[in-house]
Amino acid sequence: MLNDEFKKRKEAFELKASNLHNTGMKFTTVSGEDVKVLYSPEDIEQINYLSEIGFPGDYPYTRGIHPNGYRGKIWTMRQFAGFGSPEDTNERFHYLLKKGQTGLSVAFDLPTLMGWDADAQLSEGEVGICGVSISSLLDMEILFNQIPLDKVSTSMTINSPAAMIFAFYLAVAENQNVDFKNLRGTLQNDILKEYIAQKEYIYPPSPSMRIITDMIEYCANEIPQWNPVSVSGYHIREAGSTAVQELAYTLADGFAYIEACIERGMNVDEFAPRISFFFNSHLDFFEEIAKYRAARKIFAKRMKEKYGAKNTRSWWLRFHTQTAGCTLTAQQPENNIIRTAFQALAGVLGGTQSLHTNSMDETLALPSEKAVKIALRTQQIIAYETGVINTVDPLGGSYYVEALTDRMEKQANEIFEQIDSFGGVIPAIEAGYFQKEIADAAYRYQREIEKKEKFIVGVNEFVEPEEKIDIPILYISPEVEKKQRQRLADLRQSRDEEAVKQSLSDLRYAAVNNNNLMPVLIKAAHNNVTLGEMTGELKEVFGTYEETAVF
Repeated sequence: MLNDEFKKRKEAFELKASNLHNTGMKFTTVSGEDVKVLYSPEDIEQINYLSEIGFPGDYPYTRGIHPNGYRGKIWTMRQFAGFGSPEDTNERFHYLLKKGQTGLSVAFDLPTLMGWDADAQLSEGEVGICGVSISSLLDMEILFNQIPLDKVSTSMTINSPAAMIFAFYLAVAENQNVDFKNLRGTLQNDILKEYIAQKEYIYPPSPSMRIITDMIEYCANEIPQWNPVSVSGYHIREAGSTAVQELAYTLADGFAYIEACIERGMNVDEFAPRISFFFNSHLDFFEEIAKYRAARKIFAKRMKEKYGAKNTRSWWLRFHTQTAGCTLTAQQPENNIIRTAFQALAGVLGGTQSLHTNSMDETLALPSEKAVKIALRTQQIIAYETGVINTVDPLGGSYYVEALTDRMEKQANEIFEQIDSFGGVIPAIEAGYFQKEIADAAYRYQREIEKKEKFIVGVNEFVEPEEKIDIPILYISPEVEKKQRQRLADLRQSRDEEAVKQSLSDLRYAAVNNNNLMPVLIKAAHNNVTLGEMTGELKEVFGTYEETAVF
């Protein structure tokens, strides 16, 4: 209980502070939440430490899922990499591994993300431009040439055609004689956020959920160390959401996948420990840290109390963090190194298990080798020089951070109720709920920048009108597309067409009869069926999705 002396002195402080001059800046978080001039014991008086905060490694894991934090294991340092041909990206992978990176993270080009082959008409001009081009098992074998798949952890940012890309990866593992039980890694495979934010969808929501449930089931039975879904708030935030919207929408998507698997008849403890999450780390340092802490607490409570999970690992929210690409500026691009460092530090202080740091040049092009090395060194300096890994959750107990964490949990629960009022995530998507809420939040933030209520250094303040950008830019040659098209032409000439036809027939049969698609897709990969052929066959069964416009 706070005594009378505390209350008297707090009132005196507030009076004194209110009479002092201030800068006139807007004292809100990036998300628009008001921030008080001071936080004190009064702001966390209602929070029960043991039940709501607790100790690291103890339910509800607000302070982290491991008792010793990064003393036991430093976060996995991943640099999102992928450009041009599979040969180009394979060379970058070897470069990053030599520089001390501890996990691979694959970026795919737009045709691959949309399930198109490199020689498709819609792929023209986009092959290898924003990521690596993968159309076949041969491409995937080249991508991981001389990289033993049982010795690395691989993350793949792929969604709509994730099952096909994963089938290529698993076929490579079989060709390397690697036991699936030794494979470690993560597929993003989060189709719900595609409908909400990123828009790289192929099939309607219901069959898309069926495919993902197939993958979760297959991994639970055959690939126990693999995370089949990384529920992604990153793109929701990049689309303009607030921090609490990112938190709530991401967890709601995750709960939707869990419920789909339970409806399939799976035991929650058989698959939940391998569901991971992927969050953005934006510019508001303390808001981001509170977001991660609130996410762990909400997830643990829901898994235990609603879904009846018994395994403590099912209660753990494990997450990857990427610094916010939408905060990077083309103006004064070296400033992006500083932005990224603070965002990375927020991810670490929030307890991330894995981290990607954006490169300074990513608003201009795919990152150069120099920019990638600086981004990786940023993580290494945080880990080995700053001392922040010495103690677990060093900001735990901060009046401000604990009050923010508590507020974000309450706000997220209110959003869950709004989603439930639509009948769940998919009906809310179809009603345009998420899209409208994100658009409104993005508009508010943009107006604050335009009115100079919020400052972006080099953009609306501290501008250098005569600036000349002098950093190396990665250039993707048109020869990449020609080479990829020729490789596909050669593959189609040399493969067994009868085996291809049989694989596509088997795929259609499995889709129509609700059989698990993964074994059929892996066999199709071995028979050199291309990405576009697989996705095209399933389009014939499932159809395609068109979003209803929301104004």
